[in-house]
Amino acid sequence: MAPPAAPMDDGTGLHGLQGKWGQMMRNVKTCLLGAILPLAGAISTPAKAVEGAASLYVPGTGGPATAVMPPLEGVYFDDTIYIYNGSASASKEFVVGGNVVAGLDATIVADFLTTLVVPSTNFLGGTLSMGVTVPVGAPMIDANAVVTGPFGNLRSLNVHDSALVVGDPVFNTMLGWKAGKLHIQASSMVNIPVGHYREDQLANLALHRWAVDTSLALSLHDDESGWDLTGKAGVTFNGKNDYTEYDSGNEFHLEGSVEKALSKKFSIGAQGYWLKQISDDKSSGALLGAFRGEVVGVGGTAALNVTMGRSPATFRLRAFKELDATNRLKGEAFFLSLSLPLYMKMPKQ
Repeated sequence: MAPPAAPMDDGTGLHGLQGKWGQMMRNVKTCLLGAILPLAGAISTPAKAVEGAASLYVPGTGGPATAVMPPLEGVYFDDTIYIYNGSASASKEFVVGGNVVAGLDATIVADFLTTLVVPSTNFLGGTLSMGVTVPVGAPMIDANAVVTGPFGNLRSLNVHDSALVVGDPVFNTMLGWKAGKLHIQASSMVNIPVGHYREDQLANLALHRWAVDTSLALSLHDDESGWDLTGKAGVTFNGKNDYTEYDSGNEFHLEGSVEKALSKKFSIGAQGYWLKQISDDKSSGALLGAFRGEVVGVGGTAALNVTMGRSPATFRLRAFKELDATNRLKGEAFFLSLSLPLYMKMPKQ
């Protein structure tokens, strides 16, 4: 369903809202990314030291204006392309698909498609949104050695695995409030383990386990000055992979960002994150013991607001460099996203 075609001169129509929407759509995109990017960790990427070094929550998704909710009821869409490249030395071991592997090198190219519905802007005094993300991608994994298989068997050296797969869908909800320039958002994500999981293989998008993330974000967002200061913290509760019998530990994540809008169309900022596993991994074979992970990263972000037809849209680029990592790969991540409304319930004249 397309946005309303007729602009209104009183400032309540799409063109009247264009200036506000240019800034707001960056925030819609950020809200969508809060649901999308965590899936990148479900591709055997180096999110943390849980199974496959992969997590529901991906650091870098708590950036500028995370807590700012869409001002109108409607349906919104986000398409995010994710590219990651990371590696670990031969002395670093990980559990992937029930195998203990060493000398990992991972390149991930994935596309995350999210549809977000805002049914109410007055639910418990705030704005409610619900959405679903479906990931499709091509993980490419190389390992110097597969040390042991799921039954303790010695495997092979110099293994390569890649595949084009569909990952687990993720259901997300967000509830946000506004008090002046301060925005507050509570959010949750649920990973539903029904994606294409390749048993005993290294390259997977699907986590193949239930996982729930709960987060709280605060954004001090000033449209007049163009400054945005955002912080986000949360905990991911991981379930057990029934095939590998691996029970991943829970994780804590903390992020912060600052961004400046240089014009109505362009903004630029910086981000940082810290992620730490707070409980031990468990498995029937105790392959690597507690295996807790930790990572620190920094990066930059830039956004460009445009008009596509009659709809406002936002392109955003994010780039991160991991500075320190424990029990995980270390590398770089890039995100390129497009966010736009599919339908907006315009206020009555």
